[in-house]
Amino acid sequence: MPQSDPPQIYLITPGHFDLATFAPTLERVLDGRDIACVRLSLVTQDETELTHACDTLRDICHARDVALVIDSHYRLAARLGLDGVHFTDGPKQVRAARKELGKDAIIGAYCGQSRDSGLSAGEAGADYVSFGPVAASALGSGETAPPELFYWWSQMIEVPLVAEGGLTAALAAQLAPHADFLAIGDEIWNSDSALDGLRALLTPPD
Repeated sequence: MPQSDPPQIYLITPGHFDLATFAPTLERVLDGRDIACVRLSLVTQDETELTHACDTLRDICHARDVALVIDSHYRLAARLGLDGVHFTDGPKQVRAARKELGKDAIIGAYCGQSRDSGLSAGEAGADYVSFGPVAASALGSGETAPPELFYWWSQMIEVPLVAEGGLTAALAAQLAPHADFLAIGDEIWNSDSALDGLRALLTPPD
């Protein structure tokens, strides 16, 4: 059913960042707004770099009772005491990660615009399913997850739903009754003040 409460906020880190600069920025956002979860989406295969970022962001998030999950690297999540993992390739690895991480870990799956992938992820044990992008761009295939997908899911499926990718204030307001979480990343990190950018994004347009 459509949500009676506003969706929770789920932050996605930039794919590339300077940790010394990003860490205090993240702290300011977490201190200024209630955030449910942060997803470390660092694009690197350097285990040392990932470990250092995980350790730093874990301490920042856990000090504020905010969950921290990592893109894809579920074995790293287990070793470094993170709260779970987010898969960017749909349901393929959900069962293996659940077996590795246990029943208490957060496991999410990005399923693009595919209802079937979302249903498969839920059946495999995902704690949430993410659809997107919600706005068109020149990136990827250019396909978007239509509002009707979110409306249908909220009516028919109990697995929590995340909306992500190109959110605007208008889209956030439109999808809020039908999404459990709004995932926000590049929409705010490139602004002069990430916290002000987040506040603006979550302010319904007139």
